Amino acid sequence: MNLAALLADLGDVPVITDPAIVRKRSRDFFWYSPILNAQLADKSADLIAAPRTEAEVIRVAGACARHRVPLTVRAGGTGNYGQAVPLEGGVLLDITGLSAIEWMRPGALRVQAGAMLNAVDAAMQPHGWELRMHPSTRRTATVGGFVAGGSGGIGSVTYGGLREPGNIHAARIVTVEPEPRVIELRADAAQKINRAYGTTGIITALEMPLAPAWEWIELVIAFDTFLDAARFGLDAALSDGIVKKLLSPVDAAITPYFGALKSACPPGRAALIAMVAEPSLESFKTLLAGRGTITHEAPADEHGGRVPLYEYTWNHTTLQVLKTDRSVTYLQCLYPHDRLLESVARMNAMFPDEVLPHLEFIRFAGRVTCSALPVVRYTTPERLDEIIALHEAAGVHIANPHVYTLEDGSRYKRVDADQLGLKHEVDPYGLLNPGKMRSYVPAAA
Repeated sequence: MNLAALLADLGDVPVITDPAIVRKRSRDFFWYSPILNAQLADKSADLIAAPRTEAEVIRVAGACARHRVPLTVRAGGTGNYGQAVPLEGGVLLDITGLSAIEWMRPGALRVQAGAMLNAVDAAMQPHGWELRMHPSTRRTATVGGFVAGGSGGIGSVTYGGLREPGNIHAARIVTVEPEPRVIELRADAAQKINRAYGTTGIITALEMPLAPAWEWIELVIAFDTFLDAARFGLDAALSDGIVKKLLSPVDAAITPYFGALKSACPPGRAALIAMVAEPSLESFKTLLAGRGTITHEAPADEHGGRVPLYEYTWNHTTLQVLKTDRSVTYLQCLYPHDRLLESVARMNAMFPDEVLPHLEFIRFAGRVTCSALPVVRYTTPERLDEIIALHEAAGVHIANPHVYTLEDGSRYKRVDADQLGLKHEVDPYGLLNPGKMRSYVPAAA
């Protein structure tokens, strides 16, 4: 790479070339996986470009295309699969400078891709709205990073994942060509950039739906067994009249790692972590009917440095364990909706003390089921592959978090044709996050 020529072409776009800073910001949370940690630990960009406007994004994209320099988009860097790790060096494009809310109306907003999720919610709540869903990394993640690298999270028990129709209204993207174009993708077409790791265009703005901003009540409920917690979680998930945002059963072997929350998790008892709208709280407790013991109940409040309850759920559950035991890792599972509890019981019996169960109730294609992020006591890559194969043989789908390509990490082991087609249209030289979409072959020399 001719660094001097590229820098001259970038003009006054802010850049960082300090190797220590560039290397640090070229990482995400891939170290959750011992396999990815070995593969990605030495990968780094050559420089960081930090555009302040879409016009500067266009300038960077055009310069990279003209000089044939790889370009990897980065926002909060909270992903777990190396989504934002440059495999071939080049430019790391930090889009967190694009953070404005362009407009909002009842039920929807248009926001620049670098806006922090918690800042968006804080701006919407005085108007009675909030984002439909967010990852457990809400306090550090961005809207664009969530859409480009995520799938669902807190709120998915009601609204499903990002791929459900209506959960992304539109996306504005910049192509990587000598003369970049700006393309607006609306409705179904916007899904071409969802969970594509930034390989199908540089997202600069998104239109997203909003949900009513309730006063959320956080609860921890102790149960005698994990299956008891799962049974009640399913009953609550199926109770459509109860407004909820989170239902997360966690095994008793995991809760001792929960730091400040440990006091609400009696030893030897499983826990269900929940967020319920205040007007639904009485109905929720009536449904509980003494099946478990409420050990924590408080309004959700992130002020004063308080750790929100959702940071013990989704993949923050794994992080809570990793804080004191770096030998573990995790899986990402999707249970069949038509034999949900039976499958949960079967997998728990198959891996006692090796795969520690943790579920997240979600809606998937209109059905209530569970995603699962169990904590795995890691031994060898071969044993991990065996555990994955045994899950899939039992009908439990695995989205493998120990690979960095889109195809291998998908439950379907392929990239959707619409994403591959858009990749050819917007990235003819194969410069956008190269190596992450292995089925793509650049058409341009």
